[in-house]
Amino acid sequence: MGQTITEKILAKHAGRGTVQAGENIWVHIDVLMTHDVCGPGTIGVFKEQFGANARVWDPDRVVIIPDHYIFTADSKAHRNVDILRTFVKEQGIRYYYDPDFIQGEGMPNPYKDPTRTKYKGVCHKALPEEGHVRPGEILLGTDSHTCTAGAFGQFATGIGNTDAGFVLGTGKLWLKVPATMKFVFHGQIPPYLTAKDLILAVIGEISVSGATYKAMYFAGEGIASLTLEDRMTLTNMAIEAGGKNGVCDVDEKTLQYVRHRSNRPDWEVVTNDPDAAFASVHEWDLAKLEPLVAKPHSPDNKDTARNCRDVRIDRAYIGSCTGGKITDMIFAAAILSGRQVCVPTFVVPGSTEVHSDMLRLNLHGEPKAAGEKSIMDVLKDAGCNVGPSGCAACLGGPADTFGRLNEPITCISTTNRNFPGRMGHRDAGVYLASPLTVAASALTGRITDPRDYVTEPIATGTAGLV
Repeated sequence: MGQTITEKILAKHAGRGTVQAGENIWVHIDVLMTHDVCGPGTIGVFKEQFGANARVWDPDRVVIIPDHYIFTADSKAHRNVDILRTFVKEQGIRYYYDPDFIQGEGMPNPYKDPTRTKYKGVCHKALPEEGHVRPGEILLGTDSHTCTAGAFGQFATGIGNTDAGFVLGTGKLWLKVPATMKFVFHGQIPPYLTAKDLILAVIGEISVSGATYKAMYFAGEGIASLTLEDRMTLTNMAIEAGGKNGVCDVDEKTLQYVRHRSNRPDWEVVTNDPDAAFASVHEWDLAKLEPLVAKPHSPDNKDTARNCRDVRIDRAYIGSCTGGKITDMIFAAAILSGRQVCVPTFVVPGSTEVHSDMLRLNLHGEPKAAGEKSIMDVLKDAGCNVGPSGCAACLGGPADTFGRLNEPITCISTTNRNFPGRMGHRDAGVYLASPLTVAASALTGRITDPRDYVTEPIATGTAGLV
């Protein structure tokens, strides 16, 4: 019996020819990532178990990206960053992306220029941008959405602080091999859909526990037709179905990006064997799929945007690792161009690179000409409130977090979770949707099917390609 991509990657990192779903194995780790929320706890575990003067297994394979509680006056959030800074200096860790504008107490002044700061924004966007993501590797992170990187044909999953502390000291971890579920999308992606609609369709069908400890493999010509960034949305939300990891095939889009970005040359593309066994196979025809939303308070509470057209919204939110990529910004701007939002609309770039691209690219994803409006111009002209890059209100955060739902209001959002309190107030109602649906809804003040505004494919040009 052949093996799946996930099984082959795990077998290689265990030093074995084959593994089977359900086996427990030791695997060697290529990259460990942590951030400001879990980093201090991970460091504490590492020092407790390995000693106050212990050294990490490989300082060049540890990546630390503060991103969650950055633009806040909260003193505990600032303390976490200080703990990371001390550890990085002590261990000689090369890949630390410091929010250098956090100095002292109070609300930090955001970077003035996104190209002139060490800070990178959301870890899941910064990891591939900074060359830490490659096909065939194992990436572990102290964040459940680490599975985002599976879009690049690798095994990527989130782990807790205890496991991460062990990896810091040894470079290894004991993992169970997950069985693989296959999700096939037939046809080309229509202009009114994005990967957010696809993953909401998946989660809506199998539930938030339907892929518990399974690998979720996304396949078909529909996946091939997506941009690489949109595939990241699919794998990002594998965890919302309970998945251990999400993964996509490697194609020329993947290779072009990784070859341009990778800080290591030694990686290998892994493919499914022709006779690989899948735990289940689910299929969709993209021509028949409608724009979807997930109603409060669960990502599997699926409905069509059209069915929810009578739902009034108080706020729209465009951002996060799921909806703050440069192509997400282009999708939203394409609908908002020349129009005005009628509810408060918060926009948060997923990374400082996305923020920079919003300033330099036009509505079609190409470098803007003199006198031409940038993506940022279009969004601001439409009345959007654009903040600095980071996780911002996706995880709620302290009360002074940009875009946080501090009242029991209704919000439509491109984020990945809508559990009670996830974006702030526990009585707020969050509808998850694509950047197209969120932008259309911001214009009308009610949940709106983007087909009311999108009739032609939206060009994204060179945005997010390399």
